[in-house]
Amino acid sequence: MINKSIDIWKGIDKFADKEYRPILDTYILKGERKRPTVLVCPGGGYEFTSPREAEPVALQFNEAGYNAFVLYYSVAPEKHPQPLLDVSRSMCIIRNNSEKWNIKKDKIAVCGFSAGGHLAASLGVHWEKSYLDIKGIEIGSNKPNFLILGYPVITAGEFSHQGSIKNLVGKDPELREEMSLEKQVNQETPPTFIWHTCADKAVPVKNSLLFVESLRKNEIPFEFHIFPEGPHGLSLATAETDDGEMGAYPHVARWIKLCKEWLEINFNK
Repeated sequence: MINKSIDIWKGIDKFADKEYRPILDTYILKGERKRPTVLVCPGGGYEFTSPREAEPVALQFNEAGYNAFVLYYSVAPEKHPQPLLDVSRSMCIIRNNSEKWNIKKDKIAVCGFSAGGHLAASLGVHWEKSYLDIKGIEIGSNKPNFLILGYPVITAGEFSHQGSIKNLVGKDPELREEMSLEKQVNQETPPTFIWHTCADKAVPVKNSLLFVESLRKNEIPFEFHIFPEGPHGLSLATAETDDGEMGAYPHVARWIKLCKEWLEINFNK
């Protein structure tokens, strides 16, 4: 496996003086066969990036035969659009190195959890935005082919996770509208796998319900799973990703198997 950490803005003058350096970690399988790829965006309320939703998830996608990457994107005090610039830049790095890293550049999924799910979904609906057209980003090359969203923050409205939205855009009403992603789904939004638990008290399941309804209205293919039990932030819902308090939830842990099956179907179309 090729493991290295990439400073995604290295050599780009606009970001030369950034105090925090977003990092893209690689989990590239050896061999000459081209493989589908998953880019993982951990959660953390746009305040930090959770290690429980990073490498353990990437390794699961490796087990399925996919290359994987983990993006440690910009968080507070950085605000929108910096995280979206980071994930756009990362997508372009992955596609621009597709020959070197044996990547099928038309089979790249972005997977995000909680605030990372918001970031992944943001890329899915906002990849064409003009403010992303800067040095280091090619509009179109930044578009994911598929989305995987785990208990995502979606709305800035009544059911929002206010901490995440505040960290990202503050109180600006226009930006809060733009970052209410259920209102931004369009015909170009990628097919989506999404899961949540009914018992999530931090990010209500209504977030996923709102996004799924918008996908349905726009005739975007999706697979949606709601599990009856489990708190927010479960990651793989296994003992490996337990934080010492929430425990393992074997029934919820089935989500990764279901997701791999969904990816296999879609990657082979």
